[in-house]
Amino acid sequence: MTTAKPTLKLHNTKTRKREEFVPIDPQNVRMYVCGPTVYDRAHIGNARPVIVFDVLNRLLRHVYGESNVTYVRNFTDIDDKINARAARDGKDISEITAQTTQWFLDDMAAVGAIEPDHMPRATAYVPQMIAMIEDLIAKGHAYAAEGHALFAVDSYKDYGALSGRSTDDMIAGARVEIAPYKRNPMDFVLWKPSDADTPGWDSPWGRGRPGWHIECSAMAHELLGTHFDIHGGGNDLMFPHHENEIAQSCCAGDDFANVWLHNEMLQVEGKKMSKSLGNFFTARDLLDKGVPGEVIRFVMLSTHYRKPMDWTEKKAQEASRSLKKWRDLTADIEAAPSIPAVVLTTLCDDLNTAGVLTLLHEFASNGDLASLKASAQLLGLLTEELGGWTERGGALLDGWTERLTVAREKAMETKDFVEVDRIKLLLTDAGVKVQMGKEGIVLAAGPEVDLAKLEALK
Repeated sequence: MTTAKPTLKLHNTKTRKREEFVPIDPQNVRMYVCGPTVYDRAHIGNARPVIVFDVLNRLLRHVYGESNVTYVRNFTDIDDKINARAARDGKDISEITAQTTQWFLDDMAAVGAIEPDHMPRATAYVPQMIAMIEDLIAKGHAYAAEGHALFAVDSYKDYGALSGRSTDDMIAGARVEIAPYKRNPMDFVLWKPSDADTPGWDSPWGRGRPGWHIECSAMAHELLGTHFDIHGGGNDLMFPHHENEIAQSCCAGDDFANVWLHNEMLQVEGKKMSKSLGNFFTARDLLDKGVPGEVIRFVMLSTHYRKPMDWTEKKAQEASRSLKKWRDLTADIEAAPSIPAVVLTTLCDDLNTAGVLTLLHEFASNGDLASLKASAQLLGLLTEELGGWTERGGALLDGWTERLTVAREKAMETKDFVEVDRIKLLLTDAGVKVQMGKEGIVLAAGPEVDLAKLEALK
C-alpha cells in the first residue's frame, strides 16, 4: 500500500498567495537559492536563509525521495567588495574567495546545513553569462554601450511584477546610477569594463566582468534547465536582484522559476542589525563565544520564515535549555521509523517550523520520545552532527569541579579562601552556577554559560 504524499503549500511571492506545490517533475524537484558574496565572514542574518532553505531541502527529500531533489546555491565570487578586500589585504582575489568560501561552508555546517547538490561559483560560468548576454542583445532586450552591455528594461512588459513596485519606487530602491550610456535610468548592467587591476575576461564588448544579476540566471539555466520549481532567497534580494533575474531569463527564452520564496530579515534584541549600533556579529562570533550551532538553528526556526526574526539572548538561553532536555531524554532512544502525520502536516503548511517546535515540546511532555527524535531530526535538530556540545560542557565542568574541590580542601587546612573565591568568581562570570555544601561541590551550566570563556579560564 502506497502512503499518500502530504500536501505541501508554499507562499509564492510571485502570486502573493499560498499555493499547493506541484513539481514540474516529481522525479527531479529543482530549487535554486541565492548564496553569499564571499568577501568576509557570514553575519548571523546570512544564516537565516541557509537554515530556512535547508529545512525545505530536507522536507522535499522526505516527500519526494532523497535522490529526486536537486538543490543549487551559488557563490558570488566576482564583486567589487571582493576586489576592495583583495586590494586592502594585498592578496590575490582567488586567495580571498577560497578562504571566505571555506569560512562560509564551515560556519553553515556548524548550524547543521547540508551542503547543496551544486554550489557553483560565478567565475566558473562566465562563458555562459557572455552567451546569455549575446542572446539578449540579438533579441533586442539588451544593448552595448561604451564597453558595457545593459538590459533594456522597457523591453520586458512584466518588469516589477515580482516586487509589485512602481517605477519611482524601483528607481529609488535600486539606487539607479545615472550614466550617459544608458537609454533608460532603470536599465541595469549585464557586463562592465575592467581596468588593469581588476579581474576581467575577454568578451565581444571588451575586457570586463559580468554584472551581479546575470550570474544567477546563467547558472540556474546551466544546472537546472529552462524551467525549474523553486527560487529562494532573502526578501532584500527581491528587488532589484530577483526582479532582474526574471527579466533577463524570461527574455532569453526561459520559463525560469514557478515558485518564489523569500525569508524576512533578522533583528537583534528588537533592533535592526548594524555596525553603527554595535549589534552586528557573525555566525562565527556566536560559535566562538560558545553558542552551539544547534542553539542558533533552534532560535532561527522558532520564528516563521516570512516574519522578522529577532535574535535575543533570552531566546538562545531558552533554546539551550530545551535542547539539553531533549538530548537527555532521547540519548538512548531510537528515532521513530516515520514522521508523525501532524508534524508533516504542520511543516508542509508553508514551512511552519515554529509550529513543529511546539509539537516537539508536546512530545517531550507526553513521553513520545521516538517521535520527538524523528521529528526534530527532520528539522536538522538532535542530529549526531550537531551533538557533543552538551558533553563538552559537562567535561569542562568536571575538570573545574575537581580543581575547585582541591582548592577548597587546601583552604580548609590553611584557612585561606582567596583561591576558592577567585575560582568561584571566574566560574560565575562564565555563567556557571556554583553550589558548595557538606556533600561536596556541584557545578551547573546555566543557560547563559559561555563555554569559550570557560575553556579560556586559568
